[in-house]
Amino acid sequence: MRILHTSDWHIGRSFHGHATLDALRSVLDALVQQVREHRVDLVIVAGDVFDSATPAAGAYTLLSETLRGLADAGATVVVTSGNHDSAARLGFQSGLLRDGVHVITEPATVGTPVTVTDEHGPVHVYGIPYLEPVLLRTVWPGVRTQADVLTHAMDLVRADVARRGGRSIAVAHCFAAGVEPTPHLERDIQQGGLDIVPLSAFDGVDYMALGHIHGRQQLSPRVRYAGAPLHYSFDEGHKPRGSWLIELDADGLAADGAAVEWLPLPVPRALVTLTATLDELLADERFAGHAGDWVRAEYTDPLPQRDPMRRLLARFPHCAEVRHAPVAARTADARTYAQRVRTARNEAELVDAFLAHVRDGEGASAREAELVGELLDERTRVEATA
Repeated sequence: MRILHTSDWHIGRSFHGHATLDALRSVLDALVQQVREHRVDLVIVAGDVFDSATPAAGAYTLLSETLRGLADAGATVVVTSGNHDSAARLGFQSGLLRDGVHVITEPATVGTPVTVTDEHGPVHVYGIPYLEPVLLRTVWPGVRTQADVLTHAMDLVRADVARRGGRSIAVAHCFAAGVEPTPHLERDIQQGGLDIVPLSAFDGVDYMALGHIHGRQQLSPRVRYAGAPLHYSFDEGHKPRGSWLIELDADGLAADGAAVEWLPLPVPRALVTLTATLDELLADERFAGHAGDWVRAEYTDPLPQRDPMRRLLARFPHCAEVRHAPVAARTADARTYAQRVRTARNEAELVDAFLAHVRDGEGASAREAELVGELLDERTRVEATA
């Protein structure tokens, strides 16, 4: 049986104020084509289908089109909810879908599989929706953390697997021990302490399909994250986009994971971070090839420059972010601000001390010193004639 593991579509998410719906549509169309070309039997979507609990109408349309395309390609589809999804809204969608598309949002269904059959017999697919511990304490006594609820859920899965026998797959959306998150991206689940789920919680199934982390990661041959199909942050721009293709034989998944293949997806627009002075960014030929990319520009001028975004957009029409990242201060003066003030011999030096303090050691330039001198001279003339 061939299984495609994808996750974290985040339909409706914006990228620095730009809509991503059309770009995501092109990527999901490519994913549907891969399902058709590789004769995939089962597609797993491991949570965060939508980016918001209240998605716009266009997001529902794209989801319906994609799920219909996957089913038309011959695959059974199992979708679970993530921490960004509204389980109620995503669950409502399931009632409108055709046979062979299963949307799992209710904790009460944990431990009850979707069963898909091939020539070797059944494969039981256990979808685990995103589980909020505070909402489950009255149902599953004693659970307080993500580790607790996922362990309890997997206990239910393991008990059912032992009763049914055969091959098994589980799907969950969580932060597992050992992953490397993208900074400031995978929000709402903490990286430390109680909300990390240990790998041992996932024992007992042939393959564990995880969602929540936006970059592909292999925690063991049978425990993996597929990541998001589209880049949603410059910090993940270096991470490949795609999904895992898993092949189960009559005995399940080979212990070394050799039957797992990465299928890359197209990147509609590359993400790059360009670092140089503003003049270099605007004119240097080494940046000419990035006119069609999403650009994060980090200009290294010692001082902030006037209207950098407008100027950069003239060269990079898809410049989405500008950062002032000055190089190390030119002064080696190690004195504190108070020490500089006490040793200033005149008001011009006081102004210079202040500028150096607020600009990471960058005192007045020659032109600024000239202007300050003129203003101080003018004040002296006014005071003398008052």
